Amino acid sequence: MFDKIFASRELLALSEHKTVPSSYRVGTALLAIHRSLLTAHYSKLYAHSAISYLNTAPLMWDFEHGAATDTFEISYTIPSQCALELQNGKADIGIIPSAAYASIPGLSIIPGVAIASKQAVRSILLVSKKPMGEIQTVALDSSSLTSVALTKILFEKCWGGARQFRSVAPKLDGMLAQNDAALLIGDPALQIDRSRYYTWDLAEEWVRLTDKPFVFAFWAVREDAARNTNLELPAIFQNSRDHGLAPDNLRRITSEWAVKLNLPAEDLYTYLSANIFYYLDEPCLEGLRLFYRYAHECKALPPAPNLNFANTALALI
Repeated sequence: MFDKIFASRELLALSEHKTVPSSYRVGTALLAIHRSLLTAHYSKLYAHSAISYLNTAPLMWDFEHGAATDTFEISYTIPSQCALELQNGKADIGIIPSAAYASIPGLSIIPGVAIASKQAVRSILLVSKKPMGEIQTVALDSSSLTSVALTKILFEKCWGGARQFRSVAPKLDGMLAQNDAALLIGDPALQIDRSRYYTWDLAEEWVRLTDKPFVFAFWAVREDAARNTNLELPAIFQNSRDHGLAPDNLRRITSEWAVKLNLPAEDLYTYLSANIFYYLDEPCLEGLRLFYRYAHECKALPPAPNLNFANTALALI
């Protein structure tokens, strides 16, 4: 298994991202607990964490810079594999899009940590050259799960009913060449000149509709893996988030990403500290449950299971 981990790292080194610092490479981080640091009764844990976008960087702080570097071995794979690896048992822990929880059985949520928003998020946009009333066709980012479902909910409940949706590669010019609007997510959404288009921030529209936060992703662990370790998983992942959000560390993250994205570091600092909300608190849980309900009503997702938490004796933070 470790051979596969290091082979994955070698493949990434040959990719176009080989000049980017390892903590911020485009890909999905795979973490494994070193067997030598565990008792004989521990099983190895593997974690996929999508770090394709800036907004996951604070969550990874301890796995790249802190105490967890002594416990976890990091490698990389492509982001689209993250939920699939959890589903087929090749990974045990991962940051998964909220929509994936509705279709992968046997997962527990690691409490307290999320990628969410209680206001405009800036990085999940519907973009068009036409006003809403003229939009008939919508290009959906083929790599997105949760934002696609949210788009369908908003059209159904806010924007006059369903349109014709097409799943395409996330290239804005190509998306708009053959469609009236495009769903753009992640760093590319941060980089567009919104003055050139009509744009709708999907998190902002969700809050306007529901008066609740929107949860885009969270850490999840396979239940069988959680049973086979007595590591305090909530503490590990909550501490990594807290350290990543410390002002000095957040400045370091945003200064490095400012060069990568060609955006002002101060804008990125505001994005991570204000637009993104990293705590899976009770209002976020209420918003998450409502998202699953609306997504099922709109036939965007199958029915989601009840929210099941790992190490529930530990308080949500």
